[in-house]
Amino acid sequence: MAAAVVLGGPAGWWRWHRRVCAARAAMVCSRAMASKTPVGFIGLGNMGNPMAKNLVKHGYPVIAYDVFPEACKEFQDLGAQVTDSPADVAERADRIITMLPSSPNAIEVYTGANGILKKVKKGSLLIDSSTIDPAVSKELAKAVEKTGAVFMDAPVSGGVGAARAGNLTFMVGGMEQEFDAAKELLTCMGSNVVYCGEVGTGQAAKICNNMLLAISMIGTAEAMNLGIRLGLDPKLLAKILNMSSGRCWSSDTYNPVPGVMEGVPSANNYQGGFGTTLMAKDLGLAQISATNTKTPVPLGSQAHQIYRMMCAKGYALKDFSAVFQFLREEETL
Repeated sequence: MAAAVVLGGPAGWWRWHRRVCAARAAMVCSRAMASKTPVGFIGLGNMGNPMAKNLVKHGYPVIAYDVFPEACKEFQDLGAQVTDSPADVAERADRIITMLPSSPNAIEVYTGANGILKKVKKGSLLIDSSTIDPAVSKELAKAVEKTGAVFMDAPVSGGVGAARAGNLTFMVGGMEQEFDAAKELLTCMGSNVVYCGEVGTGQAAKICNNMLLAISMIGTAEAMNLGIRLGLDPKLLAKILNMSSGRCWSSDTYNPVPGVMEGVPSANNYQGGFGTTLMAKDLGLAQISATNTKTPVPLGSQAHQIYRMMCAKGYALKDFSAVFQFLREEETL
């Protein structure tokens, strides 16, 4: 009774109780954050930057490196440690994520003179989210295994927007018993984390997805261009496609025609998004794999040639959906 009077009656007691519960929750959260060990992140480009930021948001201390020092400044301001080389990252962190443009970049970062393997600690978990040749992933895994560390390939799908929102899809290849440890970090950056099998299968899934994406984007661009030339309003045509059997991600989420959708590269002169150069690279990886496995991919081959031509004709830095603009210009030749 006396306690109720001191606290201002039953209402006062409930206010006090809520404050105590909130304080306890904050203490638990604080301890959880403090218990999170540092994570190394190498490659702070268009994709790596927002991915690393999401790790910071989830309370992980980040140890960062990028070949371009200016890319690290933003992370210094967020409290991250910035190092001078991949080897320095490996010396300070036993969990490292890499996000690099190509196979040669990955090979250099892992096995170069100042690479991760120079100072990697036994038992470290190394996760490569680059899109590279599956055969290169397998070779890197062998080199990593000799140091007593663990390598997993975990390429992503979803683009820059999903990277910012933390909604990426990760396709993971490696030792199944290490998947949960990798998933703990990857779920901070993605909403789907899928185990695919042994090392290299994550890359295999990614290049298959991107080959299909390129083909569907070209098909969407061709259909939209034909419909416009036949007198259809592009927004109306897109609406019809998206309620019909031709519907696909390229038509309903990432339409390549300017003015049809907001918030996509076609609404911003094809700036941002997934570059044509990168799509050409991924299609090249698909071609190599198709050759090695004697798999016929005629549409994939044609898509590769189209994106290579786009790179040669000034589209290299534009989003891959600029294939619509490329086709419009080709028709006038």
